[in-house]
Amino acid sequence: MPFNPLTRLALVCLFITALFMTQTNKYPSARKSDQVDDYHGVKVADPYRWLEDLDSEETRAWVEAQNKLTFGFLEGIPQRAAIRERLTKLWNYEKYGVPFKEGNRYFYTRNSGLQNQSVLYTVNTLDGQPQMILDPNTLSTDGTVAVSGLQVSPDGKLLAYSLSASGSDWQEWKVRDVATSKDLTDHLKWVKFSGVSWTRDGKGFFYSRYEEPKADALKAINYFQKVYYHKLGTAQTEDVLVYERPDQKDWLFGGSVTEDGNYLIVTIYQGTDTKNRVYYKDLKAKDAPVVKLLDGFDAAYTFVANEGTRFWFQTDLEAPRGKLIEIDVANPARASWKVLVPETKERLQGTSFINNKFVLNYLKDAYTQVKIYNTAGKFLSEVPLPGIGTADGFNGKATDKETFYAFTGFTTPTTIYRYDFDTGKSTVFRQPKVDFNPSEYETKQVFYSSNDGTKVPMFITHKKGLKLDGNNPTVLYGYGGFDISLTPGFSVGNLVWMEMGGVYAQANLRGGGEYGEEWHQAGMKLKKQNVFDDFIAAAEWLIANKYTSTPKLAIFGGSNGGLLVGAAMTQRPDLFGAAIPAVGVMDMLRFQKFTIGWAWVSDYGSSDNADEFKALYAYSPLHNLKPGTSYPPTLITTADHDDRVWPGHSFKFAAALQAAQAGDAPVLIRIETKAGHGAGKPTSKVIEEIADRWAFLVKVLNTNGTKVTKNTGQ
Repeated sequence: MPFNPLTRLALVCLFITALFMTQTNKYPSARKSDQVDDYHGVKVADPYRWLEDLDSEETRAWVEAQNKLTFGFLEGIPQRAAIRERLTKLWNYEKYGVPFKEGNRYFYTRNSGLQNQSVLYTVNTLDGQPQMILDPNTLSTDGTVAVSGLQVSPDGKLLAYSLSASGSDWQEWKVRDVATSKDLTDHLKWVKFSGVSWTRDGKGFFYSRYEEPKADALKAINYFQKVYYHKLGTAQTEDVLVYERPDQKDWLFGGSVTEDGNYLIVTIYQGTDTKNRVYYKDLKAKDAPVVKLLDGFDAAYTFVANEGTRFWFQTDLEAPRGKLIEIDVANPARASWKVLVPETKERLQGTSFINNKFVLNYLKDAYTQVKIYNTAGKFLSEVPLPGIGTADGFNGKATDKETFYAFTGFTTPTTIYRYDFDTGKSTVFRQPKVDFNPSEYETKQVFYSSNDGTKVPMFITHKKGLKLDGNNPTVLYGYGGFDISLTPGFSVGNLVWMEMGGVYAQANLRGGGEYGEEWHQAGMKLKKQNVFDDFIAAAEWLIANKYTSTPKLAIFGGSNGGLLVGAAMTQRPDLFGAAIPAVGVMDMLRFQKFTIGWAWVSDYGSSDNADEFKALYAYSPLHNLKPGTSYPPTLITTADHDDRVWPGHSFKFAAALQAAQAGDAPVLIRIETKAGHGAGKPTSKVIEEIADRWAFLVKVLNTNGTKVTKNTGQ
């Protein structure tokens, strides 16, 4: 019987895996200190506190040693190169952003395929010759400088844009002449969590910023944001302070000018709390004060548009799934408010005002529905969408007769549509050509029961003809926090996983925004355990229904989703075949002490509060690792420039998990350099990271090497 070379490859994979498994106890040395903290009378050890100092020689040496181990492991996986090659091939297609119009010009972004960053273009007509305005790829050799924000002046002649280096949340704003693509002298620094909003005359714009940090800018805690007005052609030191609250260090401000140019709307947030305040300033009157319109901090209010003194807001006040109201600022008493579009059983996630009509974007069981109403609140029509998926965009002005939106699904690459208000029809503006056949895949939505009986939706996507025999490698993805909804979306990375025979499952956990504020609050603070229970129940459902089995099941999530993975794997290490927590919040007792971490207290609670400390301590991934436990194979990922979730979270968790691990399963940490939390990451780094993720799972889940090789075209 002839020997099959593909079988030989599979045997080599298993041999290399077995060899590594015998060496997993030889992790880089991590010193244990005697650091102990007292939380409300409870002594809590923190032996790896020194890893919070990213710049110390000891930490740098540890990072270098960990990366050497991790990349040595990854480089030994034969399928890794094939996976990366297939990702690169599929990624190489045109990608467009949703167009918008200012003055007589349209603007949109385009990526030719493998460009690290998308390029901004403008056209006079939709079928006109595009003019390139800004190419971020020319700003750095490795693509790590990204455009993080942009706003065109009302006449379409000037572009304000912000740059972020190495994934940092810090932004530097500049102004460019659209006609010449040349920058003006304007240069603003120390801006974070802020866009800009032009005055109607185009002479300047409002924005929010912090004082220059006195300590390390990457690590500094961000307090006391302020609203400024910048006049074009002047130095930042001359910017006019519009509003500040020295008595409220944790207030965040967003300033936006109404379409008629008459008012500045100041939206005030406290961290990530969905509730907010809304003030306004009359721009027609000289030295007009900032007026407190909605100051009760009793609900979420999103300014939509205005007609004179009639202001329209989307709110969840006494309507957790959202409604549309009208407030006349000339008579703002609550008794005079009007409900234009009442709450429905679907979650209202966004409202815009175009063609003198309200365009309302709803979520029905985590997929999009779009409905149009007039200013009296009368339903007019529904925007027909191509299928079950996610539609975003629908921006424009009161006089526009058109709008644009993007539509995507798990097997539908993001397509840009133009919607005509006169005809009520959508036409394709740009449709990508991706080298795969979507008819070979299918998506199902199922509803499973969490441990308290709550019904939770989950999308499951895979190749057609899947055998439900429990042997399918499966990735379960979740988030569950901050009122963020997980909706259907196309991903080349997920497509490659499914090409290899994998199943992709996405659970819509409590803590998210899929069903409104009640759903969100059911996964907050003292109820955060519900999120982990929902995730664990999703895994159990997939196993019970023979989609997969424990040895073939991997869990994955990033940021708050990294916390989710960390909590799930420490609570149920027996349930999962692999875990990939990305840029996760792992130390729930100290997260508020770094950068913008304090803002998450509204969702998590704080260890400074005795009751909340008990809840946090009960699930904090770092503090619930138990020495002598066999944890699943784990690939922790983070970045050395992440100033959103401090890398020390992942560093400490990795050191503690390596020390606690009893079995032979590898515990690795992949530390990206010159990268941050994820936004603006260059295409090349994204492809490398996904290739490493799937290669790791192919190896530790013992996925058939011949199957992977065949399906990646090798």
